[in-house]
Amino acid sequence: MGQREGAAGLTTHAPQAAQAVTLPTTLDEAVAALTAMPAAVPVAGGTDLMAAVNSGQLRPAALVGLGRISEIRGWQYQDGHALLGAGLTHARMGRPDFAALIPALAASARAAGPPQIRNAGTLGGNIASAAPTGDALPVLAALEATLIIAGPGGARGEIPVSHLLAGVEMLRPGELIGYVRVPLLHAPQVFLKATGRTGPGRAMASVALVLDPARRGVRCAVGAIAPMPLRPLEAEQWVAQLIDWDNDRAIVPEALTAFGEYVAAACIPDPAPAEDGSVEPLPPAVLHLRRTVAALARRALGRALS
Repeated sequence: MGQREGAAGLTTHAPQAAQAVTLPTTLDEAVAALTAMPAAVPVAGGTDLMAAVNSGQLRPAALVGLGRISEIRGWQYQDGHALLGAGLTHARMGRPDFAALIPALAASARAAGPPQIRNAGTLGGNIASAAPTGDALPVLAALEATLIIAGPGGARGEIPVSHLLAGVEMLRPGELIGYVRVPLLHAPQVFLKATGRTGPGRAMASVALVLDPARRGVRCAVGAIAPMPLRPLEAEQWVAQLIDWDNDRAIVPEALTAFGEYVAAACIPDPAPAEDGSVEPLPPAVLHLRRTVAALARRALGRALS
């Protein structure tokens, strides 16, 4: 999936039909088509791209359709990881066999929207669009997933998904997200989200939480409240030390509440003090959002440990 799918390169021109459509059948053919047509936009499900076209924000000169590339529409096992094709649809990831593999990603896929969105939208498109409300993004951040990037001449590179979402590393012309590598932790994972008035099923805030018993660790990511998922690292480390990993992962109930508040304060901090030392209170809407994040984080950890 390319970085520009429905996200970058927006214009104010009125939409019009694309001048050319290419339908490759392999990942390398798609890369070659994008290299030959630098102005072309890759499209898989098209859920974000068509919204941009219909609103007049985007006028693609050409399209490279990725729907016929069968190699990126499934997954395989590889050295303790799952190698997920970027063309996997939300509907496919929501099925029970996938849920047994990566429960939090399956939960986020089932929450992605109505059936027509889940049937068309893809994992790679969710990443490439990098919309803050993308449900898969906090899950991938919590799992510390990496992306396999396909480039010209059959080249393959690997970058952390967090680097792409943060803009630390960008896709170069002709590059596509081919696969997503996710560690198989064989431990509880939870995805929760709260929806508001931002659109049908669109997250106001979301939390992904995964346990890593081998490392006696907790990984948490908060989505939708910032341009990219946020990792409250200090809160993760603090609560991991309170879990009795040798005794059914027990934890005192008060720690769940404190963890939620720790996560929320880390992601939505208080304003900096003024010169006179006074601190302005958070606006009611921001305070409500912080309380929402705290509740989601508390519930997610409670479910993971139950």
